[in-house]
Amino acid sequence: MVRRIRAYGAHLGLLAALGLVAALLVTAVPRLANGYADRSLHADVARLPHLVRDVSLAVEQQPDARPEQRVTAGEADLDRFAEALPQPLPALVDRRWYAAGLDEETLTATGDDPPMDGGALKKVGLRAQTGVQEAAVLTAGRWPRTEVGRSAEVAVSTAVAEILSLRPGSRLRFAGPGGLRQAPAQVVGVFTARDAGDPVWDDLMLALNPVVPVADGEPYLAMAVTDLAGIDAVVAGSGASPTYEWRYRLDERRLDAATLEAVVAAVNETRRTEWLPDSTVHTSLDMALVRFAEQLHAVQALLAIAQTGLVASLLGLILLAARLTVQRRRDELALLRARGASLAAIGRRTLVEAAPVQPVAVLIGWLIATRVPGRSDGALWAVLLLAVLTTAVLPVLAMLSQRRVGSATGRVDLVRQRPSARRLTLEASVLVLAGLGVVLLRRRGLDAAGGVDPYLSSVPVLVAVAAALVAIRLLPWPLRLVGRLAGRARGALLFLGVARAGRGAPVALGPLAVLIVAVSTGVFGGVVTTTVAAARDRAATLTVPGDAWLTGWAFSPDAGDELIRVPGVQAVARVSVESSRRLLSELGPQAKVLGQARVLVVDAPAFADVVARSGVDVDVPAALRSAARGDGPVPAVVSSTLAVELGDGAVADVQSRLYEFRVAAVADDFPGVGLGVDRFVVLPWQALPEYELTPIIPNRYLIAGDGIDEAKLLEVADATQRRRQSAVLGREVTRTQLPAALETRRAYRDGLERTGANEVLTLAFTAGAAGGAALAVLAVGFAVVADASGRGRMLSRLRTMGLSAAHGRRLLVYELVPLVVVAALAGAAVGIALPRLLGSTLGLSQFAPGVPMRDHLDPLVVGGVLALVLLGLLAGLLVENLVNRRMRLGEALRLGEENA
Repeated sequence: MVRRIRAYGAHLGLLAALGLVAALLVTAVPRLANGYADRSLHADVARLPHLVRDVSLAVEQQPDARPEQRVTAGEADLDRFAEALPQPLPALVDRRWYAAGLDEETLTATGDDPPMDGGALKKVGLRAQTGVQEAAVLTAGRWPRTEVGRSAEVAVSTAVAEILSLRPGSRLRFAGPGGLRQAPAQVVGVFTARDAGDPVWDDLMLALNPVVPVADGEPYLAMAVTDLAGIDAVVAGSGASPTYEWRYRLDERRLDAATLEAVVAAVNETRRTEWLPDSTVHTSLDMALVRFAEQLHAVQALLAIAQTGLVASLLGLILLAARLTVQRRRDELALLRARGASLAAIGRRTLVEAAPVQPVAVLIGWLIATRVPGRSDGALWAVLLLAVLTTAVLPVLAMLSQRRVGSATGRVDLVRQRPSARRLTLEASVLVLAGLGVVLLRRRGLDAAGGVDPYLSSVPVLVAVAAALVAIRLLPWPLRLVGRLAGRARGALLFLGVARAGRGAPVALGPLAVLIVAVSTGVFGGVVTTTVAAARDRAATLTVPGDAWLTGWAFSPDAGDELIRVPGVQAVARVSVESSRRLLSELGPQAKVLGQARVLVVDAPAFADVVARSGVDVDVPAALRSAARGDGPVPAVVSSTLAVELGDGAVADVQSRLYEFRVAAVADDFPGVGLGVDRFVVLPWQALPEYELTPIIPNRYLIAGDGIDEAKLLEVADATQRRRQSAVLGREVTRTQLPAALETRRAYRDGLERTGANEVLTLAFTAGAAGGAALAVLAVGFAVVADASGRGRMLSRLRTMGLSAAHGRRLLVYELVPLVVVAALAGAAVGIALPRLLGSTLGLSQFAPGVPMRDHLDPLVVGGVLALVLLGLLAGLLVENLVNRRMRLGEALRLGEENA
């Protein structure tokens, strides 16, 4: 046995190498996919707002409900409720808080020291929450310690103290709903947060960043911190109704994609549980996880397609390698059969040779794959099945080749005029399965929620195999025509190459099918990747239609003059964006409310200039660019949804001022409005009437530039915001209401690659494209080796007639070009057609929401197919050279004469 293994070590080694790669593929790719999915899940959950990701139990109490023991009882319930959460939530809970609060909308603060009765209303909320004192540093005074029956003690942040002119010792009055009852309070401390990004401050953002009014009639919005006894005191004095809340933060690092369904079910069960009378559960974590799961299921289905194509190509190569091994040992096996060996004996002989090699190779591949970072999916059965297949394929083919005992070797390179009924039935079955699979895919889709369907995932492979069968049936006809034309030309090389290609089509059926499957898998991955990339590019241009968006709370009207002087800035355009603004039927008291919409006011000429300078492929309608100030309604661009409701025109509310407009253009989207917004109105800033004392205030600037000094730009932007706030308040302001933020188009585009299960998507199609190309080259090598002995005998005879080595290589090129070109074209056609054929069943819209998916064929994909053809031909020449060196042509001629 050892001698036989050494004698056929090259063939067995090739089978072992293919088995090792196959085991690596079926084990490492799922591990990587699971690891990427878990990492993407952790990142997505970490980015969620606290109102979405945290699970909160809330109950509203009347002022006379729950006596003073609620302090200790509420904190005790914090742990009790956490342990009672449905599984697996208790193990996922990381941090927890108990809080009692009065909303800022229900309380109005007044005071005499300092005077707070004049000017805009001061809407100040109160909150008592665990963990606040540990997360803050006192800068003045002390923390509240309200005594029962005394006025409430509160602490404020340095920002609130500055804006409302408060200090320790300041006395306040909190008026409840209607203002009929008031509760006294005293400021006893001023604090600053250790880390403003700590989750403990999520419900206290107004305490750290109070809101100052921008327009007339708007109130101050702020929040102060007290203790639970202080909440009771204010509730008793003002008549306001408090809210008691138990909030739990789940640790995203303890989540994994395998537990998504269990976590979603547990969150739903939490909602249905009555924790306290009239209690409610606040969270949207289940909805966020469902969205991620839907995207992950789509990715898993696409990954299954790519992996199925690669595994099918590898199994095809394993089959070809085993068949090649049997062909090389044909004489040995025939001699054994002639001496009386049974088929079972031949099977046992070859099994003894394969058994010590193939399982070990598959095991090594599995062990290497287990070192790949990621989470195992526990599918060890695939590795075991692979070990059995790679071990059994050689004995099975050996027995099949010796079913009939013959004394002469027949030619296998002749095309039968009439294929056998068995073969026709098999080919027809493949065609029917491929067609039926396409129909089912279009009806059912690739929903992997209940597990990936092996049949539907293999439909692209079946379509590729069907294309190979059609190509192999059609290929001899054009080759026969080319052969006739070549026979009339000078020289014999072209004629011989085309003739051998036509006669060798049956021999090359296996390599041709593998080549088409590999090419189609790679092209399919490339087309889908470029389609998703094009949709994301479109999303980026619609969201950030310039080089950058500068956003803030309110910039001064002349901010553009200062921003343009920042290094790297080439052009700016002022923009005002407001959501949920009223739309009226007309001006005057008889006007009817038509609904709400997002209103975008743009300086259209400057906006178009920034878009052009940024090289963004979006259109600003001429009706906006040419609009000028006049007496009539201004032209506007409205969404197609609103156009049906508005008719010819309407009135829009812009910063509490009404502007009449007429519908000049209708669009499904507009740059800068936002993705997925189907109700919007775009007005030309330069055509709107403005007043000196109440101009339209920009809250965004679209910027074109290269190498922008971002730090300087944000510094200038915040300075203009402070100047605007100072003008509104009538006094100097030292801090910005909402710090300016800069988002570049490139950063937004890169961010789309890091959301959801996009890493898994990239893995799927990178593996498909790279693996498909590598396996296609291997398939060309097998096509050369499949008839190496016959080609060697032919070259030996031609050498006796003066054929040079260069002519021999040219002859091989003439023979390979038809097969490689046909396979590349057929595989490329299948790969390009599959996304169009399957359409929305691929679920690609999950990866660029808000943007329609349009099939996109990148020229690089076409270039990749052409490069693959050239690489395949080079690989064929290299394999032919190696084979010729190993097999002396003179010996091949003598062996051929003996077998003739």
